[in-house]
Amino acid sequence: MRDLNKYQGVIPAFYACYDKEGNISPRAVRDLTGYLVKQGVKGVYVNGSSGECIYLSVDEKKMVLENVMEAAQGKLTVIAHVACNNTKDSQELAAHAQKAGADAIAAIPPIYFRLPEHAIARYWNDISDAAPDTDFIIYNIPQLAGVTLTLGLFAQMRKNPRVIGVKNSSMPVQDIQMFKAAGGDDCIIFNGPDEQFISGRVMGAQGAIGGTYSAMPDLFLKMDELISGGRLEEARRLQYEVNSVIYKMCSARGNMYGVIKEILKLNHGLELGGVRSPLPSLEESDGEIVREAARMIQCIREKHL
Repeated sequence: MRDLNKYQGVIPAFYACYDKEGNISPRAVRDLTGYLVKQGVKGVYVNGSSGECIYLSVDEKKMVLENVMEAAQGKLTVIAHVACNNTKDSQELAAHAQKAGADAIAAIPPIYFRLPEHAIARYWNDISDAAPDTDFIIYNIPQLAGVTLTLGLFAQMRKNPRVIGVKNSSMPVQDIQMFKAAGGDDCIIFNGPDEQFISGRVMGAQGAIGGTYSAMPDLFLKMDELISGGRLEEARRLQYEVNSVIYKMCSARGNMYGVIKEILKLNHGLELGGVRSPLPSLEESDGEIVREAARMIQCIREKHL
């Protein structure tokens, strides 16, 4: 059996970090990585949805990962999402991730064209073949990718010995149970939806990857601690309060990741830029939402930590 301990815990999804001209900022990438190391999280998930992956070029994604690896200095488990909407670019990123020293690569299925399951499996396996010494994680996010990971497709993929599990961002918590039961002890399932962190963990997810974790990593680490200690009522109360922050962040006219980057600027002094078009930038009216969400996080910290 493989040792999956390095994947068990709270793994924030890394944000795209820009300079004032909207280009990837290596300095900001390193700053965010250093902040997460100090926060004590298990690892980072790089160039995924929260990293605005579909709006970055292959070279930009390489730059992000290289700077994460440099700043992490082996203190974080690094999962590199490498999927592009064609196999060739995905393989290039997979090979680069292995060379850079990432612990695992991950991929959503191809989007737009509706492919049969055998073609999706071939796509994932071709990507995995480009990084033969690196673990592979399936990214199931049907509400955005338009493709659902079925148990049949999962069974096909488990024939690949490098496949170690699923980042499950579908909304039904039952999916975590189904994938965990199908994969057994030699498989790790990550909870995706942040709003059901404790639900996914209780249902069997050993790890969790989420897009709002970096705004309040200590609160998700506290929830994880409470779950591990069997203090589920306390964990539930904290989850409700964290969810109120998420709902507040989602109420802005600008994109949520832009809100989070401004919160990190207010609460931690990080300069990470905005979001890349066509994601909507923050508007002046969003300022109060940012400030209120930042205050809510601080209040919850004072109450629970």
